[in-house]
Amino acid sequence: MRGFFFDMISQKTLFLNLLAQTTQAPLLLEIERADGVVLYGTHGEQYLDLISGISVSSLGHGNKAVINAIEEQAHKYLHLMVYGELVLTPQVKLAEVLSQFLPFKDQTSVFFTNSGSEAIEGAMKLAKRATGRAEIIALKNAYHGSTHGAISLSADPYYTDFYRPLLPQMRQIKQNSIEDLDYITTDTAAVFVETIMGEAGYLPSNQEWLKELRNRCTQSGALLVLDEVQCGMGRSGTLFAFEQYEIQPDILVLAKAFGAGMPLGAFISNKETMSVLSTNPILGHISTFGGHPVSCAAALAGFVEITERKLWQNAKEIEREFRSGLMHPALQQITGRGAMLGIELPTQVKCLEFVQHSIESGVLIDWFLYAPHKVRLSPPLVINSSEIRQACEIMNNVAEKIF
Repeated sequence: MRGFFFDMISQKTLFLNLLAQTTQAPLLLEIERADGVVLYGTHGEQYLDLISGISVSSLGHGNKAVINAIEEQAHKYLHLMVYGELVLTPQVKLAEVLSQFLPFKDQTSVFFTNSGSEAIEGAMKLAKRATGRAEIIALKNAYHGSTHGAISLSADPYYTDFYRPLLPQMRQIKQNSIEDLDYITTDTAAVFVETIMGEAGYLPSNQEWLKELRNRCTQSGALLVLDEVQCGMGRSGTLFAFEQYEIQPDILVLAKAFGAGMPLGAFISNKETMSVLSTNPILGHISTFGGHPVSCAAALAGFVEITERKLWQNAKEIEREFRSGLMHPALQQITGRGAMLGIELPTQVKCLEFVQHSIESGVLIDWFLYAPHKVRLSPPLVINSSEIRQACEIMNNVAEKIF
């Protein structure tokens, strides 16, 4: 009888009543299945997915290699022991393949986590422990996650004021400001930077500035931490965005697309730096589910797909086709790089109106936390030219109606 009662209530009502809400106006789309770049609603609705679960589903939905890897690993074993104690083949294989594409001077050392926020937390602890310093510098309007330490890197009072006191000895500097680099001193443990800023509206760093930042960190002994949670895994036009700047991080943070649709993050450094977390005290950082074997199996399959197919090349073509296909004058101020583009609109109100009408017309798009006047385009890297043309036509038509 109780089950029948719940069957009579709509899923949307149960969603609103039983699940903790993050906004007062969720999208409330009920998706039954997804395939490739298309999401299918419960009543036959179809949506072209241009946000990939916020830069997660870079291989689209239903990738066979990833699904097969998940199924194969699930039949072998699921969780066995907290991270770092047992030799789990999916973790070892993923770290081995990943290391072939990373530039660290010494042997690559990977610490797997459940998410990007957790990876940032681990990177913060690692930087403090490795340098013996306390000050951490980040960029204004940066977004590194929503856990307490991660939001301490943010300067936006709207998202932080109600959670104070935050971590002490945090400083924010401006992206692309050479003058602000003077704040990096021998008191600085690390500088955290999104190579291409995400929630600020997809803003690439200047080549000169990022190279000088690398130099200042080297000179002062501060660690350069590159957060490539959104811009990594081919989305920027190279496998890792920092490759375009001819620099190397001291710590690299990955998540989102790294897990190929499964929850997985990582902070990565060289063996010498990472070793400090294992002594004085032992268990300097620990995670129960970090590097879950099923997530690592999926991530390995996804990583092989991206690297063997060189999908970062698709990102460059995606950028070209969207920039040329968005014909309406209101849609032609575009920032970003590769398959991470931000369309500037006159106001936040117009942006929300444009997003809503686009979704109703069959294109799923979104806005940015720190740039609510901009539309986010972050499609799967497997989107084809026909799908891009269809999406552009819909968005051009929506713009014609509301501008």
